[in-house]
Amino acid sequence: MRRLRTHGITRDPTRMQGPPDGPWDYHQIELGYNYRMTDIQAALGHRQLQRLDDYVARRHRLAERYDRLLADLPVQTPDQDPRHRSALHLYPIQVSDGETRRHVFQALRDAGIGVNVHYIPVHTQPDFQQFSFVRGDFPVAEAYYTRAISLPLFPKLTEAQQDEVCLQLAAGLPDPVSSPSA
Repeated sequence: MRRLRTHGITRDPTRMQGPPDGPWDYHQIELGYNYRMTDIQAALGHRQLQRLDDYVARRHRLAERYDRLLADLPVQTPDQDPRHRSALHLYPIQVSDGETRRHVFQALRDAGIGVNVHYIPVHTQPDFQQFSFVRGDFPVAEAYYTRAISLPLFPKLTEAQQDEVCLQLAAGLPDPVSSPSA
């Protein structure tokens, strides 16, 4: 029941079909549902909706600050289409490759920074194998996944915390001077 209420997802490596890609990995092993809200949560959500515009504005200010702080690092920041306004639920960056992503992810986690990887391509999830999807069917999504890391972005994030995220990110990236491809 616990697995069904969370979209049929497991993070238990013993239930996964193959080794996990990293500590962020999960497998959707059956089609489940999202049955997680209580009445109290609904009441809190209703109250938060009244603050939504302020939350989104704060996220935009933080994202713009990330854009400035990360401008000189070898990462790709999210594109913002000026014709649309995102709520900026996430701030996903992309690094050069999967090995760099694994190293940076672990370095940030070791520094106590709550990064994650969003999202694992759905066609690679075990429950979707019944539809005959294989790796390579959606190469752009797969390539994005191998390089993506979501940095912390939430309304109460302080500038000092954001500075620390950027400092630790810079420290975890490979030095281009000592890199074999430089």
